[in-house]
Amino acid sequence: QVQLVESGGGLVQAGGSLRLSCAASGRTFSSYDMAWFRQAPGKEREFVAGVVSSGAPTNYAGSVKGRFTISRDNAKNTVYLQMNSLKPEDTAVYYCAAKYIVSRWADWGDYDYWGQGTQVTVSS
Repeated sequence: QVQLVESGGGLVQAGGSLRLSCAASGRTFSSYDMAWFRQAPGKEREFVAGVVSSGAPTNYAGSVKGRFTISRDNAKNTVYLQMNSLKPEDTAVYYCAAKYIVSRWADWGDYDYWGQGTQVTVSS
C-alpha cells in the first residue's frame, strides 16, 4: 500500500515557477514508477511527466517538455515537479500517481495509487 500526498500548488503569474512535491508513505516507494498528471475543469486527466523507479529515464508530455522537470529522491520517498515558464493553460489540479512498472505512461487507468491533488493556477 502506498499513500501519496501532494503539496506546493498555488497561484502564480504567467512566466513564473512552482515546485510540486509528492510525499509517499511505505517502504517500497523506490520500487514504483511515478508520474504527474493534471486535470483542468471540463477536460480529461492528462499525463504531464513520469520517472522510473531508479530516477532515469524520464518522460514528458510535449506541452511541458523543456519547461517542467520531474525528479525523485528515494531516500526521502518524494517525487518533485519543477515547473518553469508557466502559462495560463497549465492551470489545473495536479496529481501524482504510482505504479509498480508503467507500460503506458499516459494511460491514467493503469496506475495503482493516486494522491488527492494540488491546485495550480496561472494568471495572465
